[in-house]
Amino acid sequence: MTDLPAPPPPAQALPAPAQLSDRVRLVRNTLPPLILLVVVVVEVLIAQLRGPRAELWAHLLFYGLVGPAVTFFSVEWIAEGTRARERAERELRLLYGELSASHGRLRAVQELMRDLAEAPDLGAVLEVAARGAVRVTGATHATLTVPGGLSGTARGDTLLATPSADLHPLKVPVPGGGALALHFETPPGPDTEALALALAAEVANGVEAARQRTLDLMTLHSVDQSIRAERNMRRLLSRITRNMAARLNVSARAAYLTDQDGVLRLEYAEDERGEAVGGSPAPAFALRVAEAGKPLIAQEDEARGVFPEARSALGLPMLNEDGLLGVLMLGDPREGAFAETRVPLLALMAGQATLAVRNARAYLYSEELAISDERARIAREIHDGVAQSLAFAALKLDVVSRQLRSDPDRAETEVRAAGSLLREQIREVRRSIFALRPIDLERYGLLETVRRYVLDFGEQNNLRATLDFGGLEDSGELHLAPGDEAMVFRLVQESLNNVAKHARAREVSVSLLGGPRVRLRVQDDGVGFDPESVTGRVSSAGGLGLIQMRERIEARGGRYRVQSAPGQGTLVEAEVPQT
Repeated sequence: MTDLPAPPPPAQALPAPAQLSDRVRLVRNTLPPLILLVVVVVEVLIAQLRGPRAELWAHLLFYGLVGPAVTFFSVEWIAEGTRARERAERELRLLYGELSASHGRLRAVQELMRDLAEAPDLGAVLEVAARGAVRVTGATHATLTVPGGLSGTARGDTLLATPSADLHPLKVPVPGGGALALHFETPPGPDTEALALALAAEVANGVEAARQRTLDLMTLHSVDQSIRAERNMRRLLSRITRNMAARLNVSARAAYLTDQDGVLRLEYAEDERGEAVGGSPAPAFALRVAEAGKPLIAQEDEARGVFPEARSALGLPMLNEDGLLGVLMLGDPREGAFAETRVPLLALMAGQATLAVRNARAYLYSEELAISDERARIAREIHDGVAQSLAFAALKLDVVSRQLRSDPDRAETEVRAAGSLLREQIREVRRSIFALRPIDLERYGLLETVRRYVLDFGEQNNLRATLDFGGLEDSGELHLAPGDEAMVFRLVQESLNNVAKHARAREVSVSLLGGPRVRLRVQDDGVGFDPESVTGRVSSAGGLGLIQMRERIEARGGRYRVQSAPGQGTLVEAEVPQT
């Protein structure tokens, strides 16, 4: 905390005057005997004078001059004590007033410091600081400005909406940039100026604390976005550790994850030399962090064991309810780079990273299950569909070989039927191959991937395919998470393959429109169907029936519906909220 100006020194100590009651008591006790003694002595002396005239003048001189003089000086002596006491009381009242004012200013400064610490953002800090400056200094107006164009103003007990020329300004700099401008009804003194400087220092601390909180929130938001938007493990760890390293302004970062055997191994690392190859066992410091289960700062030799060029390193464990998931490492060539690190914030980031890694692993596992299910489905379709059709065609050709001489006309008919069956199965195989062809969404983006797929689909299936993006390519209004983009594309793929297999359509149109929610429409002019009768079926292309597609879309906050009837074509509509 910035030192506040010292309270004014007490008034210079005065010589302690005698108590008034002591003086009165002394006069009361000593003056009458003294007067009696003096009168006796004087009368004895006067009696020795010769002549009545001399005695008369002696009495007049003594009782007319000496008596009043003694009385006057006695009373004056008492009055001087009274005046000294009054002066001491005035000095004490002034000192008490100064101490009360100083205490009030100190209490106001403490309240201001508390309010600055509780302010939620930088704008609130400026408003609180301006009001506090008015309250502490007694100014009529206060204006606080900081770099970046932000400012806060406050007005005290005055009818003036803005400062006028009759007021006395005082402007002090704020450490780190900016200024605190105050206006007073009377010229401010040195004490007021010193108080304003102290307030400016406290305001600078509050502004810096608000900036740090904002940076912390931005860093946490970036980490959160990494969790939501990334499923690739190396890219995920790269983003998380990059955000953490940027927050601390350090250069080296690494992530070690436990494998299926519980061994801690390098998953991702990067320093001045570039990215490192993963798979190597964890260094001693990473194992020490894993064993401690809490953030640790490495010794210099331990830091070099993690990053060859580092002189300091920080390790953060990644823990979940099942135990250790991994260890995050940050390093820097500077000695003591992590001495003043805000460890609780980094521990929170490590907790988010733990959630991200666990989600990414679950996503990879679900993909493996999906691939396994898809392989099983393809095997069933080949066995139940293409393989049986080919076997039937082979039987027909065997029959034909025996009928070529005995019944040529019947043999020719069977050959034509077998050829038609083979051509149909060839088309079916081509449709399956087209549906299973890998599509690089990350390389081309959703719009270009959909464009390529729709155009190729029309050529492969010999039908007219039209596409409408509603200006999305030029407006840049498409903002979907990678998982949502993949879901939308799979929906396009599933809908078009249903058209190819069942609709017997001549034309299909696909539209993808923007707005707060991305809207997808796939419409064909085929034979249509009754949605109620096929809701539970699983299609042959993407492995998703109507129920599965609806559940996947609704799980992400979207809507899905199918409109169709026999002989009236089919319309598939879906909406997905943008991020």
